[in-house]
Amino acid sequence: MIAVGDYADVSRLTVEAYRADGQLEAAPEYAAVLADVASRAEAADTLVAEVDGALLGAVTFTLAGGKYAEVSRAGEAEFRTLAVDPAAQRRGVARALVQACLERAAGFGCRAVVICVRDDNPGAFALYERFGFVREPSLDWSPVPKVNLLGLRRELANTDK
Repeated sequence: MIAVGDYADVSRLTVEAYRADGQLEAAPEYAAVLADVASRAEAADTLVAEVDGALLGAVTFTLAGGKYAEVSRAGEAEFRTLAVDPAAQRRGVARALVQACLERAAGFGCRAVVICVRDDNPGAFALYERFGFVREPSLDWSPVPKVNLLGLRRELANTDK
């Protein structure tokens, strides 16, 4: 979980990661949303990946019905704003953050985790496919012109709650 003193670093890292990946070209105004870590941390869980005190990545985790839930339904969780420092990519940081979200969802008794990914982000699709996420077209949406988000779902074995 994130500490208040880390908000500025998570903000910087998230915006830099999205910009480096070309994810802000069609909607540069989204940088302000990405930078607002304080609002996300107040309404959802912001998980961070650190090694030897160095921030390498962050992700926002939320349950259905939360302020930052976009497509999840009752009994589901979702995550968004997954970002890895460009200098730390290809080191397993994203995998660790996704795994943490799946474990957190299972701990809450969720039956599934859902996410949305930009249609032009093949690296993200490959990552999520390795975790067993499958396309869920009913979750597709477009927040602004030229930004198409495609839905993915990962069923979880834990259905106790």
